[in-house]
Formats: sequence, C-alpha cells, structure tokens
Amino acid sequence: MRYAASLTTILVLLWLGISGVYKPLILGLGVASIALVVWISRRMDVVGVEHNPALYSWRLPLYWGWLLWQIIVANLQVAACALQPSRLRPSVVRVPVPHKTAVGKVTYANSVTLTPGTVTLLLNPGEMTVHALHPASREDLESGAMAQRILWLEAGRSDSGADA
Repeated sequence: MRYAASLTTILVLLWLGISGVYKPLILGLGVASIALVVWISRRMDVVGVEHNPALYSWRLPLYWGWLLWQIIVANLQVAACALQPSRLRPSVVRVPVPHKTAVGKVTYANSVTLTPGTVTLLLNPGEMTVHALHPASREDLESGAMAQRILWLEAGRSDSGADA
C-alpha cells in the first residue's frame, strides 16, 4: 500500500506542477486520472518494491541533472559533427551492463539512447549493443561513467541496504 501512496504523491505533485491550472474541473479531472492510473498500476501489479517511484530518493534529481548535462554536451558534439562530417566515425560497440535489477538495466539503456550520438540497439543480460556516431561517444560508453552513475543511483534504493 505504501508503494501506491508514493505513486499517488508523485503523480499529484507532477500534475500540479505541470498543469498550472487550478480550477475545480481541472483538479477533479486530475484526481480522477491519478486514481485511474494508480488503480490500473495496482491491477497490473507494476507497483511494488522494484517499481516504487520513490525508490531512489534524493539521488534521482541529481542523476537527472547529470544526465541533462551529458545530453547538452553530446548535442554540441553532434552539432560539431554536422558542421564537419569528416569527424563522423560511426561504430557499433558492445558495452558491459553491470546492473542487477531490470530497472537499472533499462535506465542505462534509455539514458544511452537519450544522449545524442548514441542509440541502444540491443539489451542482453550482461551487455548491450550500442551505435555510436563518433569516437567521443564510443569512448564515453567504454569509460563506464554512465553505468557507474546508475550503480550509484541504485545504491540509494531503500531495499538494497546500502546508502553510499
């Protein structure tokens, strides 16, 4: 029940923050849609220990900030490649995936895809295949910095017992 409560709290805050309209009809529709989403999530059994939206606590906004910065830097690199196509050296690389949970693996794969210049092609147990547009993207992947950030993010999980 506490997972449904944390999902409800996060959805309410998200709704209020994004909506910006606080008229009774809009608030009523918001309450109805949040109730429907929470009910469907519980029926589908997707709200639980691993899918708890409050799982990562204060670490998640820090990770988002770091990821946003990586996206900005990668955008600049891709723009430079667009201006100088000779810098393009597309390659396909296999990268180890050290994460144990499905959420960690998917977060890693999605973060790579969100970063311009890289696209996750295949996610297998223990590794993923990524298309990198230029050498800097490939080197960033091979350094494992993003994987380490997600491991740090997962270390804050309430069920892991470790809070580094």
